[in-house]
Amino acid sequence: MRHLTVARALTGALVLQLALGAFLVLGDLGGSDFSLPRFGPSAPRLSQPVQPGDQRRTFAPGRDLPPLVPLRDPGKMPGRLALTRAEGATWRLEGTIAEGDAERVIAALVEAGTIETLILQSPGGSVPDALAIGRHVRQLGLATRMLEGEFCYSACPYLLASGTTREIAEGASVGVHQHYFGESTLLPAFVAVEQIQRGQGDVMEYLEEMGIDPMVLRPALATPADQIYILLPEELARYKFVTDEG
Repeated sequence: MRHLTVARALTGALVLQLALGAFLVLGDLGGSDFSLPRFGPSAPRLSQPVQPGDQRRTFAPGRDLPPLVPLRDPGKMPGRLALTRAEGATWRLEGTIAEGDAERVIAALVEAGTIETLILQSPGGSVPDALAIGRHVRQLGLATRMLEGEFCYSACPYLLASGTTREIAEGASVGVHQHYFGESTLLPAFVAVEQIQRGQGDVMEYLEEMGIDPMVLRPALATPADQIYILLPEELARYKFVTDEG
């Protein structure tokens, strides 16, 4: 009887491991929008107002916009980051951060010549590309800015963090959540976990380089990839996203 009980326990553990492996495989195939199923009430839509203690919202890029007044309609977000001149030495960098964007955007920044400030708006995307672009922005000594009624979510705050000075207008929306660090390959669970840990380590190192408090990862890691945690103005100041001018 004891052997039968042990065998059943081992079978149950194997089924659980296979199920976890299946979810990891689906995650590899599905990309950054994948998250494990959860039970319980879902977060409100992003279109609903955010209040202290009620800051998680469902996150579906292209579906919702934050309820900001005045609402600045960004139009259709580019499928990849686009660099365009706004006025003088101020340029806009906006759109989804796609895989491989770092090389292209860095080349565009070099080719653009005199840039002093980047206005950012993005629903996020590839974390490694955001970190690479951010390091180059810091090397160039550029400032970053967000305008009222615009948003910077997911991997975009890493671009925001790269500014030597960072200005976030009242009514701009900055949000963080868990990131996906896997590759589009079929990987054993232990390799996937190793990738996640390495990716989080890279993010922590980057935040320290940029002068951002790595504790911002606390609400980020507690928020699933299909939700977004909206940082309140006091949190943006606490985590040092906002700098004193000059």
